[in-house]
Amino acid sequence: MSETGSERGRGISLLPSAVTVLALCLGLSSVKFALDGQLGTSYALVAAAAVLDALDGRIARLLDVSSRIGAELDSLADAISFGVSPALVLYLTVLDGSRAGWVVTLVFVVCTVLRLARYNTLIEDDSKPPYASEFFTGVPSPSGAMLALVPIPLQMLLGDGWWSSAPVVGIWVVAVAALVVSRLPTLSVNSIRVPSRLAAPFLVLVGATIAGLIVFPDLVVLLLTAAYLAHLPLATRRWRWLGAHPEVWDVAPAQRKAVRQLSRRRLGLRPPRVRRLAGRRRP
Repeated sequence: MSETGSERGRGISLLPSAVTVLALCLGLSSVKFALDGQLGTSYALVAAAAVLDALDGRIARLLDVSSRIGAELDSLADAISFGVSPALVLYLTVLDGSRAGWVVTLVFVVCTVLRLARYNTLIEDDSKPPYASEFFTGVPSPSGAMLALVPIPLQMLLGDGWWSSAPVVGIWVVAVAALVVSRLPTLSVNSIRVPSRLAAPFLVLVGATIAGLIVFPDLVVLLLTAAYLAHLPLATRRWRWLGAHPEVWDVAPAQRKAVRQLSRRRLGLRPPRVRRLAGRRRP
């Protein structure tokens, strides 16, 4: 390989790490804007860091430049962007810098770091079932950061109230920290498949969501938060069903619904369809 090609390869391999560093800078800068009283900008920077965090791994796999140092850098950046930064933002704003608020801050940071450490160890765990790649163990740290910061858009939308009081916010943040460090299965974005017939409506929904984030950011953020929380029991149910049906482990996720319906009919758990022919009903 020529010297120019070698330099080009090294340059490309730095792209995922550069995206990770950018996400780190955005996440940490959210603290600066919180100190300046610009809470909306502070929240937006953490959200932008979460988007970049979802992109850096995909870029590394796309370019086939994954490395051990990149994985370690990603974990360290996540600990700061989605652990330290949102905790400090909450401590300096809605938690009023109180002593109890500092305890909440430490609890959230420790739970985030523990979740990241467990994630790193589970990557090399060969005892996981085949369907485990479709799930995260616990709420991912970017999602946990966005959930913890929900009191900020709620306060900006509704103003001051019991929902923005320090005790309520403290309880909320501790509850989110418990979800982050829990073993609750949550769906991975990579496991979500949209049928081809719903591709166009789904893209329209994505466009409408982005437009809503521009025009009504606080309201849309709260709706997305409610949707994410609503998916938690559904993810748990899906995990348990997959664990009880090893016959579908080798089936593509998009085809599991048909297999599930067929197995229910065979077991007599679903009545046969009734068709109408020439004014008469027949099975």
